[in-house]
Formats: sequence, C-alpha cells, structure tokens
Amino acid sequence: MSDSQTLVAASTEPTMPRSTNRLMSVDAYRGFVMLLMLGEVLRWEAAAEKLPSNAFLAFMAYHQSHVSWQGCSLLDLIQPSFTFLVGVAMPFSLASRAARGQSNLQRTLHALGRAFVLTFLGVFLRSLGRPITNFTFEDTLSQIGMGYAFLYGIAHLSRKAQWCSLGIILVGYWAAFALTPLPAAGFDPVSVGVKPDWDHHVTGFAAHWDKNTNLAMQVEIWFRNLFPNEKPFLFNSGGYATLSFIPTLGTMILGLLTGTVLRNQWTDKQKVKHFLIMGGLGLTLGMLLDVTGICPVVKRIWTPSWVLLSGGWCSLLLAMFYTVIDVKGYKKMAFPLVVVGLNSIAAYVMSSLVTGQIEDALYRHFGHTPFLILGDAMESVVHGGVTLALVWGILYWMQKRGLFLRI
Repeated sequence: MSDSQTLVAASTEPTMPRSTNRLMSVDAYRGFVMLLMLGEVLRWEAAAEKLPSNAFLAFMAYHQSHVSWQGCSLLDLIQPSFTFLVGVAMPFSLASRAARGQSNLQRTLHALGRAFVLTFLGVFLRSLGRPITNFTFEDTLSQIGMGYAFLYGIAHLSRKAQWCSLGIILVGYWAAFALTPLPAAGFDPVSVGVKPDWDHHVTGFAAHWDKNTNLAMQVEIWFRNLFPNEKPFLFNSGGYATLSFIPTLGTMILGLLTGTVLRNQWTDKQKVKHFLIMGGLGLTLGMLLDVTGICPVVKRIWTPSWVLLSGGWCSLLLAMFYTVIDVKGYKKMAFPLVVVGLNSIAAYVMSSLVTGQIEDALYRHFGHTPFLILGDAMESVVHGGVTLALVWGILYWMQKRGLFLRI
C-alpha cells in the first residue's frame, strides 16, 4: 500500500484528543472568505471597463465576478468555502458542547434551532427592500440551514458511514438529473429566461444540467409557487435553485471529514499531506467529470462535479492556512483575517445591511474628489477600499468589546 493510501485509510478511525481549542488557521480562512465577499465593494469590473487594455484589472474583474454558468472564479469559491468550514467546525463544536456537560437532547435542540435561524435569516436578508417576504432559499445561509440538521445527524455516524453518505448524495443527485428528460424539440428557452443564442449553453448529455431546463428548476417552479409571490414564479434569472441544498450538504460533509482529521492525533505533516491529497483528488475528479461531459462543473446548481472541484480547492486552501499559521506559527500576520473570521455571521449580515449605507455616506459627506487620488478609472476601487476598511474597523471594535454574533 502506498503512503497516500495508508494516510487515507488511517483517517477512517482517528483518535480524538480531549482538546477542543479553536484553530487560528480555520478562523483566518473563514475571515479570508468573508473579506472576499465584502470585497465586492471594490468593484474591479468598473475599473476594468474604463481601462479595457489593463490585464491586471481584467484579471481582478474576472475573479470578482461569478462565472455565467460552467467553470469557476475566485468569487465562486466563497460559498463553498463558507459551507465547507461549517462542516470543519462541527466536530469541534460537538466536542466543546459535550465538554460543557450538554446532554444529547440539548445539543440536538441547538442544532435544530440553528438550522431554522440560518434558513430564515437568509430569507430575511433576501427580503430587504421587497414589498412582501421573498421566500427564496438559494441564499448561502438558507442553503446551509436546510442541510445543517442532516449534517448534525451524519456527524454522529462512523467515518465510513459519513463517506457513504457523501457518495449516496453525489451519485443520487447526479442520477436524478441524468434521468430527467430533456426539453422537447422546439422548446423555446426564452420561456425560462434564457436566450437561444446564449454563449454558455451546455449540449449533449451535459444538457441535463443546462440553465433553467434542469431538474432543480422544475422543482423550483413548483416549490416557489407554494409561497406568496409578487407574481407567479417562472424561473430564476441566475439559474439558482433551492434543491441545491442537497449537494451543498455534500460540501459540508467534506468539511466534517476534514474537521475530524484536524482534531485527531496525527502529526502536522500527516494532516497537511492528507489535505493536499484530498484537494488534488477533488480537483482531478471534478475536472474529469466536466471535460468528459458526464457532469459539468456548475456552481449555480451545485452539481456533484462542483462539490468535488470546489471541495478540492477548499482542502488546498485549508492546507495553506494550516501550514502557514498553525504549523509555521505566522500568527500575527493572520490577525486582520481572524478579526473577520471570528465574527463571520456579523460580517455576512453587514454585507447586506451596512456596506451600502457606508458607501452612500462616504459620497454624501466627502463627494467624489477624495476617491480620485489614483485617477478616474480607480475611483470605485479606492472608494470600496475605504468602505472595506471601515467595515473591518467595526468588526475589530466588536471584537475588542467581546461582541460576537452567534447562532
């Protein structure tokens, strides 16, 4: 058996130490993810439009935008990273609550309550500025909330059963899409909000995962019309769907498996090697499924290949943060990220409730002139940078006073 096979096999029954301490690398990774989300205020795409020949700005604009359908940008990794880290935290949370003497019933009720709050906090934030409640459940928090109770149950299974649960989810979800009939000949995609000549249509067998003609959108049309709407729901313009919470649970299970490894008694070298192996496998399998047309990589409907590819990236990113911060000990440099990571829910809520207010206030009180210091093309970046710094300052102020938004 090779070293890599030995390492993966050994992870099936890790020995759990008594320590339930937080890992700074996990908080730093979470903070990095939330800063990427908050960093949308930088609006690199606006700068790139004014300087179309600038390769750096084009690169930044691409990675601050979601891909139209198939593929992956840095911004697309925010949701899977946040979701993955929910799973990573689960073994630590369970151990911590058990150490505090909580009963199984108390822990179960907490998990169910957290699932409910996360689900409907997402609905609340998506309803801001709407005349009635916007019952949409494809938001990050809602997707995590809808799968959280299942994750809690799976966390109590053996490691082998957890891997089996992941396999059943991925294969079953793939099969459900693959067995759903394609639209009949002559179907007009305009009826589901997609232009016939849209550049990102997937064809052949992969058409089972095309935008708004897939199983998830068929279920979405039925499900969303069970709730009161401003008008009948016909399609989601971005192609997002509630049913994605099922493979999103797969991403959380990958995090759960990773969190168990973080808590076991392996050496740091073994843990990092495991994360690198799993990351490489995830990327390889995800890309192979995509290029062969068996299952395209589509974040918006969280295809099984997306679970594998994004999970691979998450594992590699965690390996990097763990090595630099917890193994090598470069903890001071992680401080700006940890400030955000320790208050990630507050940061998420602020992105919806606060950043826009700060942006408006800066222009209202100071005008545009101070933000033209790097020229007209870079105004959005400078203005967004100041906004981001102020949001970080609020989170730092909250941390200094022990104010943390917990669910």
